[in-house]
Amino acid sequence: MAVTQTQDPETAPMPGAGSQAPADRVPAGQVPAGQVPAGQLPAGQLPVDRAPMVRAPEGRASAGRAPADRRPGVAASLRPLLIDIGIPVGTYYLLRDAFGVSLWLSLALSSAVPAVRAIADLVAERKLNLLAVLMVGVNLAGIAVSFLTGDPRAMIAKDSAVSSVIAFAILGSVVLRRPLMSAGLKPFMTRGQAERMAAWDRLAAASGRFRRLEQAFSTIWGLALLGECAARLVGAYTLPVTTMVWLGTVMTLGAIGAAIVAGGAAAGPIQKMIDAEAAAS
Repeated sequence: MAVTQTQDPETAPMPGAGSQAPADRVPAGQVPAGQVPAGQLPAGQLPVDRAPMVRAPEGRASAGRAPADRRPGVAASLRPLLIDIGIPVGTYYLLRDAFGVSLWLSLALSSAVPAVRAIADLVAERKLNLLAVLMVGVNLAGIAVSFLTGDPRAMIAKDSAVSSVIAFAILGSVVLRRPLMSAGLKPFMTRGQAERMAAWDRLAAASGRFRRLEQAFSTIWGLALLGECAARLVGAYTLPVTTMVWLGTVMTLGAIGAAIVAGGAAAGPIQKMIDAEAAAS
């Protein structure tokens, strides 16, 4: 009787197994399609240690880091205002309130610094320092009206005389194409950053639209202060003195507020032009 031998299905060879390699096995010496042999790199690719270094363009710092010499600071931008306006005003109040010097003498002495600055700039650079000249003019007007005593209405009206000097000086600078308010606007627009200050200078030299916006900004401030001067003068001789004592301050603050709001129509485009010019440089 023949004996039938059975095999475990798990160990039974598959048909053709001895004559054919598995589909996922590659014969020795060949490289599967799509793979790169060991020790070789795709064409055009260099090893990591030989890859060319990409350097940032000269003159540009890495992101988030600005060279110290590129940021002169807002204080440097405000230096002309501090010297030509801050020092004279501070000297005036120090002499009059701390040392009891008379009004006209305090004004005269506080005019020394801007007067010297104006003469020095005119002689050395053949250029008129409008801020220094403005402070001298304001102080001279203050000295003139300081002799108006006795009449309380005249005492109130004399403040409008000082304001009118500032207003006419600003409007005159526009006529001369040297807008006076740009000296105060530039530090706030450039924020003491060298690239923004350079952008301002380039625009002021080459862009007619930028110069017109500068002139418009100064015109707005000049007209606002001139309007305050006229309103104060009319109120001094038509309204009760007790009313004008507090209303005069309200008029001044209102004129400044109106100039800030209306001046935004020129300051806004100026800032956008500086942003675009600084980004393009």
